[in-house]
Amino acid sequence: MRFGGLQKISLIDFPDRIATVLFTPGCNLRCPYCHNWRLVLDPKGPFLSEDDVLQILESQRRFVDAVVITGGEPTMHRDIPLFLEKLKQRGFAVKLDTNGFFPEVLESCLPYLDYVAVDVKTCPERYHLLGAVDVGNLLRTVEELKKGSVNYEFRNTVVPGIVEEECIPRMGELAKGARCFAFQQFVSGDTLDKDFNTVRPYFPETIIHFADIMSHYVEEVKLRL
Repeated sequence: MRFGGLQKISLIDFPDRIATVLFTPGCNLRCPYCHNWRLVLDPKGPFLSEDDVLQILESQRRFVDAVVITGGEPTMHRDIPLFLEKLKQRGFAVKLDTNGFFPEVLESCLPYLDYVAVDVKTCPERYHLLGAVDVGNLLRTVEELKKGSVNYEFRNTVVPGIVEEECIPRMGELAKGARCFAFQQFVSGDTLDKDFNTVRPYFPETIIHFADIMSHYVEEVKLRL
């Protein structure tokens, strides 16, 4: 594998862990509010190799005991299970961030994962706004995690124009019975679609209201505002 970037220390990306975050290039979606759009549209080097990354991880093992793989979309890369296996062999806890559109690859990753975060970006009917024609694979991923043993969360970045109140019950039906659903605030600026640079985020009270609706469908709702 190759990586488009690395954040050496993160206190917020892996629950209860100090983690290094690795960014993979490329994505199958085109979310207009994406902040990592340079990795998505035209990823350019210099890239980090697996050996580069493993060397960096070993050099800071005193401070970091976990790794987060995010993107872009990591599960576009079919060799990712082999890299995750290397991380587990070295004793790291591993979290994967994914949009859920590659369930077969995710299934191969699960033996090496401690935590999975799946983006439920909006209700199924609105995924066309993100460049998706069919959400069948996302639905497969959601059901696979709900039935499995790996710790997970479904999460949503609450973007006005992409997520409206009427979307929440549909998202709730999709996630019904899940352990955890997290809502996180949208931050405008430097987005793929420049129109979203100036979109005003929802007030916290609105997101709290969305969370109250979602609480009827899942075991726990988290807020990251």
